[in-house]
Amino acid sequence: MSQIDQILAQAVNDPDVIETNEWLDALESVIDTEGPDRAHYLMERMMDLARRRGANIPFSSNTAYVNTIPADKGAHCPGNLEIEERLRSYMRWNAMAMVVKANRLDGDLGGHLSSFASLANMLGIGFNHFWHAPTADHGGDLLYIQGHSSPGIYARAFLEGRLSEDQLLHFRREVDGKGLSSYPHPKLMPDFWQFPTVSMGLGPLMAIYQARFLKYLHARGIADTEKRKVWAFCGDGEMDEPESMGAIGMAGREKLNNLVIVVNCNLQRLDGPVRGNGKIIQELESDFRGAGWNVVKVIWGSGWDELLAKDKEGALRKIMMETVDGEYQNYKAKDGAYVRSHFFGKDPRTLAMVAHMSDDDIWRLTRGGHDPHKIYAAFKVAQESVDQPTVILAKSIKGYGFGKAGEARNTAHNTKKLDDETIKSVRDRFQLPIADEKLPEIPFYKPADDTPEMKYLHERRAALGGYLPQRRQQADEQLVVPPLSAFQAMLEPTAEGREISTTASYVRVLTSLLRDSSLGQRVVPIMVDESRTFGMEGLFRQIGIFSQVGQLYEPVDKDQVMYYREDKAGQILQEGINEAGGMSSWIAAATSYSTNNRVMIPFYTYYSMFGLQRIGDLAWAAADMRARGFLIGGTAGRTTLNGEGLQHEDGHSHVMASTIPNCVPYDPTFAHEVAVIIHDGLRRMVTNQEDVFYYITVMNENYAHPGLVAGQEEGIIKGLYSFKKSEAQTKHRVQLLGSGTILREVIAAADLLQNDWGIAADIWSAPSFTLLARDGQDAERWNMLHPTETPRVPYIAECLKDTAGPIVVSTDYMRVYAEQVRAFIPKDRSYKVLGTDGFGRSDSRAKLREFFEVNRYFVTIAALKTLADEGAISASVVAQAIEKYGINPNKPNPVTV
Repeated sequence: MSQIDQILAQAVNDPDVIETNEWLDALESVIDTEGPDRAHYLMERMMDLARRRGANIPFSSNTAYVNTIPADKGAHCPGNLEIEERLRSYMRWNAMAMVVKANRLDGDLGGHLSSFASLANMLGIGFNHFWHAPTADHGGDLLYIQGHSSPGIYARAFLEGRLSEDQLLHFRREVDGKGLSSYPHPKLMPDFWQFPTVSMGLGPLMAIYQARFLKYLHARGIADTEKRKVWAFCGDGEMDEPESMGAIGMAGREKLNNLVIVVNCNLQRLDGPVRGNGKIIQELESDFRGAGWNVVKVIWGSGWDELLAKDKEGALRKIMMETVDGEYQNYKAKDGAYVRSHFFGKDPRTLAMVAHMSDDDIWRLTRGGHDPHKIYAAFKVAQESVDQPTVILAKSIKGYGFGKAGEARNTAHNTKKLDDETIKSVRDRFQLPIADEKLPEIPFYKPADDTPEMKYLHERRAALGGYLPQRRQQADEQLVVPPLSAFQAMLEPTAEGREISTTASYVRVLTSLLRDSSLGQRVVPIMVDESRTFGMEGLFRQIGIFSQVGQLYEPVDKDQVMYYREDKAGQILQEGINEAGGMSSWIAAATSYSTNNRVMIPFYTYYSMFGLQRIGDLAWAAADMRARGFLIGGTAGRTTLNGEGLQHEDGHSHVMASTIPNCVPYDPTFAHEVAVIIHDGLRRMVTNQEDVFYYITVMNENYAHPGLVAGQEEGIIKGLYSFKKSEAQTKHRVQLLGSGTILREVIAAADLLQNDWGIAADIWSAPSFTLLARDGQDAERWNMLHPTETPRVPYIAECLKDTAGPIVVSTDYMRVYAEQVRAFIPKDRSYKVLGTDGFGRSDSRAKLREFFEVNRYFVTIAALKTLADEGAISASVVAQAIEKYGINPNKPNPVTV
């Protein structure tokens, strides 16, 4: 196109082409003489002026669809790229061999090849040049590896000598103890994986709060984290998970320059393209840049630099921008001729640009995610970020290297079985020295230790402090847990006429811990905008709320004793209305013994209704990570939070907690139970460094507390103890069990049974039916496998064996919670469970407990009915009780209304 034609074309939308060109020439001159930073400053000033003078200039957080770092500005990778490429080829092959061999033996094992295939170059640059292992001078970088790329990480560790060939042969075969987990699982590989990153979306979310927690530790003088970085790798499809993007605003606001998220933009998810009709890189750039992140796009490999330099008229850039991701995927599923015709052929000017190139040359034009120099330059920029978190949007090819069998195909994600011809093509493409006759075996390949490649591999990791990923299983330090007597005020009966809640009891225990000389500074209170609800606002002034900038304003309540105080060294992590963020902060603190070699004691306090049901997947991730800490479910139970209604009342959190094997759940009724349970948790998690975490429910209902009776401690911890044995000598006797606030209804029912019906009732406090069930299941299993030995007796059966009468239970949770122990009740005994099945609703506590049929009157009726069923009393007595207590026998079932 001639210059006159260009001017005429521009004039259609430009009333003064000459003036426009003068401005553009001036800008080009500034860029050439003073650099792009100066040009950017001038542009910002001009836009600011235009807006102030009334011009409507729409905001856009997008840049052109080209690399963020100009070709002549990026740092070049200093490594031996030939050796690094050979090493990556070996890893690609071994990763493929591991998955394909596993599925030829057992076609149901599964596995993923394509994610690592697209990610290998990025991981290689990181491992060879950026990621530090823990040393005396460096705490080590933290890696959230894209979960589906685990075979590639195993392949690297195999070359390093950290994993054996036998382990690779047992990929996804873990039962016998020598296999490799499907994804990053610290629970299953406790000295290897740092973090679980599947389920998808949890990796980027947890990484953000992990980076902020490193800042917290540094600000409080607990650990030097200044040199450390958190790197999280995730897929572009994964960014559709709400958790992936949910906290990027916090990261930008907190200026987490120690955080790098790398989004592997291979444009595909399991079923098809991520954004077939759009451009995921542009979409993510807009989101992250708007949230205050440093965005680095790595779209095009070095081979495109020359073409872009020739693109004076912007024709190539225009095609790059207008081509949607579905087309880009299609190009890489075809060949060079197809790309020439359908991509460059969109404009005669771009077609002319590649006229001198063969179809093979065009096919070798790589995407940025496969170019070591482009990746290195992006990683370098991220590493040197001063006041922003960085996201790297790296374009790659799903299934890179698998040719027609999987490269850029919609089926690539599930590709795990390759035929012999494809295996041969992979061998040829990556130039592996494996003979044809060996190919049917799909042998692993590992060069001799004295080869240049192997020496280089070990040298690079030695320069960075050692091998990664690696995980510390125990902290080196040993903190001293105070004796139980440190919580003496909670162990004694409440003063006459004084009533408190278990929430207040918990806060008093927490306050005592904060004052402890050994543990005080390691306690991490975590809140999600409910401190005042739980009576914890006094901690604001005492220990402060963590803020990297301190408090830049005078709080509106400064004249009050418990004013809102933010501080650079504050101890509280206040996450706002954000349960997922609160849980992610808790996870970071609860695993600090491993990631930071610092034992921290996190207490995350939240509405129990908005806990496990909302962040259940994160709770499982915490279990996988062997977290240690306390989750405190406040205002727990279906009837204690009486005015909030259907979605605010918790009848199921203990059922959900019971599903997590290393979660130790309790539903205490009294202050002394709270103190004993927390002290036991400290003993197990801090002194013994056991990989468990505690879930404790507390309530906001005030009442008197009886205090600890010597000898009750063991029963509290095991989940059941005798609270009060009736001294009445009557013909009939029952055993009443309860937990939480409903234990008080059980206690009242014992009085009704004695006073109204002449029946003695022994009262048992059951702080944990889940622990009782686990103990029973363990005994049952042992007995099954040791048939000739003396049978073990479940703890609950041992407690109840010498008692008399039917057993009746009432809790503020679904019946299934207490039903867990039915199998371990003595066989000759009746067992009746009451619970709060159904939806919540608003009313007084008394009315709700009547509605859900768990109050003292229903406990009494249940006890009488069970006695009647056993033939001990007449059924007419039950009918009399129903009439006496004014219960409508035809009332609707609370489960169905």
